[in-house]
Amino acid sequence: MSAQASPVTGIIDESQVIIDFGKYEGKSVQEIAEVDPVFYEKLATEKENGVFAIRRHRDKTFRLYINPLSNMDH
Repeated sequence: MSAQASPVTGIIDESQVIIDFGKYEGKSVQEIAEVDPVFYEKLATEKENGVFAIRRHRDKTFRLYINPLSNMDH
């Protein structure tokens, strides 16, 4: 079974990862890919740069959030 990894969420299913910031807060990464492909591509690029990260909440959901350490390179 070879599933292609997501450029935003890696091996985690995009429908299981919820955006935790901005105008799409509360929507899944999969929903963003469908309604705003440009923003989805931005997420993919910024994820590679370490701006965003995924963490698991106490309620067992996965959240995509802005990494607070991403501004430390200034």
